[in-house]
Amino acid sequence: MGFSASPPARCRLGAALALLVLAGCASVERPAIEPLPGISVIQRPSPNFDERRPNYVVLHHTSNASAEASLRTLTDPARRVSSHYLVARNGNMYALVDNNARAWHAGESYWAGLTDLNSASIGIELDNDGSEPYSEVQIAALLDLLAALKTRFAIPRANFIGHGDIAPGRKVDPSAHFPWRLLASQGFGIWCDPPYDAVPPSIDDALLLQALGYNVWNFDAAVSAFKRHFSPEDPSPAMTGKDRSLAYCLIMEKRALAAQGS
Repeated sequence: MGFSASPPARCRLGAALALLVLAGCASVERPAIEPLPGISVIQRPSPNFDERRPNYVVLHHTSNASAEASLRTLTDPARRVSSHYLVARNGNMYALVDNNARAWHAGESYWAGLTDLNSASIGIELDNDGSEPYSEVQIAALLDLLAALKTRFAIPRANFIGHGDIAPGRKVDPSAHFPWRLLASQGFGIWCDPPYDAVPPSIDDALLLQALGYNVWNFDAAVSAFKRHFSPEDPSPAMTGKDRSLAYCLIMEKRALAAQGS
């Protein structure tokens, strides 16, 4: 889901320096992971990363049956995929890539004009097969982690999004079971409840979704992604009048937060 840098050049120094060179190469591949205050994690460093600065958090589900199976994938150099954190079903949190490094979790992506979310985001995998509810202990641990990340990096409230939002038609995680409304109530993401204001008739459906952040090149996929996130109780494939009003409300909320600098 990303491109790796060339592996370290073969160390051809004298025998006296060999161990030092190898230690240096190893430290580049698996750096220490910066701890977050008040967050207890089990470190499982992954070598799959580049350097960057985070301004978004992208949430995923693993689609696996266990955290250990996911960890094997996320730390396997041959798989070329990783995330910064994995939150297990039992609430255990694993740190895989340092927050200041570029993990390979988003793949081909787009959000609000950005086409390389790996370079701008922290990726969090949730131990979930995509068809099951999320456990209370897992969500509680996630909320603690999000609070620490938001404080550490001053991540804007609207910039907590899902993999399905940035890759509509290709990804669906973290599934319709994910409690986006709960997260928004805690300051992670945006949400609107009715009643909604009327939408200006000159604004069509594609413009609404694009203004919110979605890539509307595949319009039907963008609609599905929007409804999975903000209206999961409605399985219909088309934008309804309610969906239009909801999208317009979310846009206004996003703009208000940006104006406040939060």
